[in-house]
This record gives sequence, structure tokens and C-alpha cells, in this order.
Amino acid sequence: MGERSVVAEGLRAYWLIAGMWVRAGMTYRASFVATMVGNLVMTGMDFVGILLMFSQVDSLGGWSLPEVALLYGLSVTSFGIADLVLGSMDVLGARMRDGSFDTLLVRPAPVLAQVGADRFAVRRLGRVVQGTVVLGWALASVDVDWSVPKVLLVPVMVLSGAAIFSAVFVAGAAFQIFAQDAAEVQNAFTYGGTTLLQYPPSVFGKDLVRGATFVLPLAFVNWVPAAYLLGRPYPIGLPSWAAFVSPLVAVVCCALAGLAWRTGLRSYRSTGS
Repeated sequence: MGERSVVAEGLRAYWLIAGMWVRAGMTYRASFVATMVGNLVMTGMDFVGILLMFSQVDSLGGWSLPEVALLYGLSVTSFGIADLVLGSMDVLGARMRDGSFDTLLVRPAPVLAQVGADRFAVRRLGRVVQGTVVLGWALASVDVDWSVPKVLLVPVMVLSGAAIFSAVFVAGAAFQIFAQDAAEVQNAFTYGGTTLLQYPPSVFGKDLVRGATFVLPLAFVNWVPAAYLLGRPYPIGLPSWAAFVSPLVAVVCCALAGLAWRTGLRSYRSTGS
């Protein structure tokens, strides 16, 4: 019961803080709309780059444009959800440097909820929208022998991928506590991770694929389940049931990230400012 009450308190605090930032952001409607559109256009440039690439080639690592678009849509949509919810975690280092992180520790609300909801920006929905549009087009265009398990696998991939990326955000923030910032290291695994997953695993070396599968299991966001969905062999050879373990991987990642976060908080030493 105690654990449930802490989770409920954290969700309530997150909702209140995020709502405050949403109201603040909506004060200037024209600026909000312009920023939202600009964010949508900027995130879409990645896919434009893929389209330009396919204007010169018929396949990439043996994958067609709709198949690569499927990887792209799954990666960007999953990451977009995590970025919308926890994208402010990368400013933790700046808060520690200026001493404002200390104020979060004395407030009667879970610190993770406060950091996650800090400067909540609805404009980040642009990434989710753009990724969803590409994903919808890819699902309508790929040559897949659809079955009930495959249909159900699509939303499972998106939600599990969002949870895995969220865990990476939290673990990265915990690392910032130990390293006293290092926001760029966190960004290398979050923003860099989603860029990696936009391309087929067959274009990368097997050592990198193994690392993304067994060390930092980002491959379970889309590479592994999408390979099953498309009937393609995975480069390092995994059993077919591995396509359905993304939710389990997400739970393990979230548990480890939570442990890292609690360990980081216990080790934190105030700046004294």
C-alpha cells in the first residue's frame, strides 16, 4: 500500500506541475502554434533525409522504403512519447550546478515527478504526430501477412518502446547526479538511440547490434519485433519468441532505472549554494 501511495502521489504531482507549464505555454497562442509547427518540421527533416537516400537506391541493407519507414515510425513515436513525458530530465545537470536541485529535495513531492514534469512542453507532441503519420503510412505500405499476434504487436512495440526510452531518460539523469552533469552523455543514448533505430540492423556491424540487443536493449523498441513482423531474419539470430519480450524488457529497464535513480539521490551532495 505504501508503494502504491508513493506512485499515486508522484503521478498527482507530475500532473499538477505539467499542467502549470501547459497553462504557461498556452498564454501566447501564436507563439505556441509557431513553435509546435516548427518542431514538427524539424523532426520531419530526418525522414526527408531517408526519402532522399531512397531516391538514389532501391533498398537499404536489403530493406525497402516502407520497411525502413516502419522502423522510423516506431522509433520516433516511441521516443516522442518518452520525450514528451520525461524530456526535461536532461536539464538536471544545470539544476545541480546552480543549486536549484536542492529546492526539489525539500518539497513535499517525489523528486522524479518534479524533474520529469519540469518545463513540460506540449510542443514535443510534434515529434509524436510526425512519427505516427509515418508509422501509419508504413503499416499501410509494407508487405506483411497480417495475423492477430502481428496486429497486437504494433501497439505493444510503441508502448514498450516508450517505456524503454523513459527508462534510459531516468538512468541518464541518475548518471548526471554521479557525474555532476554530463547531459551530453545522456543525449547520446536517448537522441542518438532513436536515430540508430531508424535504420535497419543489417547496415550495422554485429558487435554494435549485439550491444544494442544485450547491453542497452534498445533493439527491443523496434529492431527485434519488426524483424518478426516483416518475416526477416535478425542479424545475430534470435528465437521467434524474442519478438514478444519487449514488455518484459521494458519492465526490467524501468526497474533498473528506478534503482539507479534512488541510488543517485542517496549519493547526492548539495552544492551548498
